[in-house]
Amino acid sequence: MTVTRPLRRTPPAPVVLALPVALLVAAGLVDAVPPLAATTTAGAGGCAVAAALLFRLTAGGGEQDRRARRRRRAAAALLTVATTVVGTTVAVLPLAPAFRRAEAVAAGLGVATLACAVGLLLLSGGSRPTPRARWRRGVDVLGLGTALLFAGWVLVPPGPVPPVVRVVTVVGAAVLAGLLVGALDRYRRHPGVARCRLGVAAVLVGLTDLVVLLAYRAPAVSLLTAVPLLVGGALLTAHGMARVAAGEPAVPTGPPPAWPRVTAPAAVATVAAAGHLAFVGGFTPTAVLLGLAVIPPLVARELISVTDQRRWAGRLAAREAYFRTLVAGGRDLVLVLDDGLRVRWLSAAGERWFGLRQEAVCGRPLADLLHPDDAPGVLARLAGRPDQDVAPLPDRGAVAALRDDAVAPLLVARMRTGDGGWRETEATVSDQRAVPEVAAVVLHVRDVGDRRRSERERHRVAATDPLTGLSTRRELLRVLDERGGIPGALLLLDVHGLGPGRDAARPDPLLAATARRLRDVVGPRDLVARLSGEEFAVVTDAGPVPAYALGERLLAALTEPCPVSTGMARLRVGVGLTELAATPPQDAVRQADLARRRAVQLGRNRVEWYDACLEEELVRRLDLERELPGAAARGELDLVYQPVLALADRRPAGIEALLRWRSPVLGTVLPAEFLPVAEDLGLLGELGRWVLDRACRQLADWSAGGRELWLAVNVTLAELLAPDLVPRVAAVLAGHGVPAERLVLEIAESRLGADLPTVVARLAGLRSLGVRTALDSFRAEHASLAQLRRLPIDLLKVQPRPVDPDEESRPLIDVVVGLGERLGVTVVMAELESEPDVARATRAGCRYGQGFALARPATAERVEAYFAEFPTTSR
Repeated sequence: MTVTRPLRRTPPAPVVLALPVALLVAAGLVDAVPPLAATTTAGAGGCAVAAALLFRLTAGGGEQDRRARRRRRAAAALLTVATTVVGTTVAVLPLAPAFRRAEAVAAGLGVATLACAVGLLLLSGGSRPTPRARWRRGVDVLGLGTALLFAGWVLVPPGPVPPVVRVVTVVGAAVLAGLLVGALDRYRRHPGVARCRLGVAAVLVGLTDLVVLLAYRAPAVSLLTAVPLLVGGALLTAHGMARVAAGEPAVPTGPPPAWPRVTAPAAVATVAAAGHLAFVGGFTPTAVLLGLAVIPPLVARELISVTDQRRWAGRLAAREAYFRTLVAGGRDLVLVLDDGLRVRWLSAAGERWFGLRQEAVCGRPLADLLHPDDAPGVLARLAGRPDQDVAPLPDRGAVAALRDDAVAPLLVARMRTGDGGWRETEATVSDQRAVPEVAAVVLHVRDVGDRRRSERERHRVAATDPLTGLSTRRELLRVLDERGGIPGALLLLDVHGLGPGRDAARPDPLLAATARRLRDVVGPRDLVARLSGEEFAVVTDAGPVPAYALGERLLAALTEPCPVSTGMARLRVGVGLTELAATPPQDAVRQADLARRRAVQLGRNRVEWYDACLEEELVRRLDLERELPGAAARGELDLVYQPVLALADRRPAGIEALLRWRSPVLGTVLPAEFLPVAEDLGLLGELGRWVLDRACRQLADWSAGGRELWLAVNVTLAELLAPDLVPRVAAVLAGHGVPAERLVLEIAESRLGADLPTVVARLAGLRSLGVRTALDSFRAEHASLAQLRRLPIDLLKVQPRPVDPDEESRPLIDVVVGLGERLGVTVVMAELESEPDVARATRAGCRYGQGFALARPATAERVEAYFAEFPTTSR
């Protein structure tokens, strides 16, 4: 197994360089190495390392824009040149004559100073200070430069001063003062640039030290004092340049401190004067003048500091007044809380809008200002424990231990007012404990009572039906969603017979009575909602059996006659019921609606439960309702034909056309399933016209082939009662050239109903055309026998139920057959499913029969093939 060793972090260059430099300096001090050699080796080596680090920064990207990147590269190149010059100057000292070494170092000092000056100007970023800032900086440079010049003048050995020392002292004091003041100005905003300035200043001081020591021919060991300045300054310059190259952002701060600019010149001058007095004695006139020259810049700087302080104080006062005006004029209440959540300060809005006085509130816990029901939750959220419903007031210091992200961003609570009332409020929390000037938790509290009341009113209006005062569909769904699996039941009511009821100013009295009856029957905790014009809903917590009983009571109450202006109105009601458990609101409404639709389909005035089978049936019904419209136009309808045979010789005498729907979506659908849907959709007339036209066309084809059989077509009661039935039949017969006596129109006896005179008139009209009529599904009962005498019919189709082996029913069948013969009506026994059925029909005296035992329904082509087995006959 391979063991992965942790990577060792490479130590930075200053750490690597510090040890050999220190060893060389120590060796030079103990004279183990010639001091001059130790100085040149350590100084040149340190500058070489710093130059290499700076040279690496002249290339590479960075986050700055292109112009800033070019300035940074140029500055790094100039500082590299300056550091190289310094290192070269130190390195060539042993090669130069002793009396020329000071001038050589001074020359290197001048070149390095020029290169550093240009490089540092490029690092400044081209910023242009204001005239006041220029004046302030000039005074600072003059004061510090004069103090440094005075120090250099009095600290040199007495006697004649070499010219190079004078030049270096004067120029060095000015340059050093400028560098130090610039570093102080930029130390907070641009730390990298400040480090570069301090490093350059240290390098120049080191070179100046060498110039002075070499000019006065000081002992060689004293030259070692310049090594820390040279090496440390060069490395500090490289470090600062690296920070600038990394793209450190500017840090916005206030004005730089003024005390170093005043104290530094005074301290430098004082220390220099004390040293001169201690080691030399009195001052020369020139030294006295230089010492006195330090005073005016200090006085001017003090005056500038006083002016700046007053100006800044004025700005702060103006800002404070501005923000006080904003806080005092606003409606929001600002509360400043200490670590123990006690009120430390509150804004003027507390007294103006809340009636809370400063002296009565300050020092009190926040909990005293909150409603007892809201205080535990607010304190728990402030304490970072939102999962606790009740939390005691935290002790002092408890809030300080909380995480910043645990403080709630919005607190909703009722707050006490000065008169003892309560206001609905919302508060935002601002944690300012990390800000030394604030060190508190700040609450911005606003009164939201009007907004909350408006929201409640809008919710009430949106959740209430304006005509009945009942809840709306939206409110019903909201209540169902909030129940969260609580057992109960949902009842959907379809109340047929209500008026439109669209004007809230003049409500429909029947609608108002319905709403009142609903409220009177349900319990106090039940929800009653109006979903649409005639649809209502009730949500109850009752179990299945009590909920069904509630549905029955609602049904009884709503179906009671209601007095209206025109008399007494009776409503017909269908109730759908489903249980509520973990059912989503939309699914619960859908299930109850399916049960309601079932109750309506079964004739209303009943309560229907939802179950899965019911849903399947209703989904099938919906599919039929969706696909049936346009089925004839799409060519999905078809006719099959079932022969009617003579029982004596089993020869075909007629044929009946039966409708089939060949749906590509639902498959083959029989008339018993889709005709009720067609009746509800008002499609019976369209289907009847298509069947009659297609059947007559087929009858015309068979008649042309020599088949003289009659063809029976079923018609519904609605088609029979239509005023245009007789002329429409006449037009179809004429259009296809079919003899009228070959067409038989059948109507089921169970469909005749109470409108018998109109039925008789229609049948008589058809007979006048020559069209024969048949009564289908005839029952051998007394009422049917009596009705048979009044109907002008030609054929009578009897169901097989009367044909029973029971001897007691045979006389009744004989009566039907005998009555048919006496009335001239041909009797056809239908639905003969077996040979015993055929034999019993034959014994009863029936001439014709129809059923699976004789012939099954088939397509026109197969029926033609069946006809081919018999010679052409006329019936």
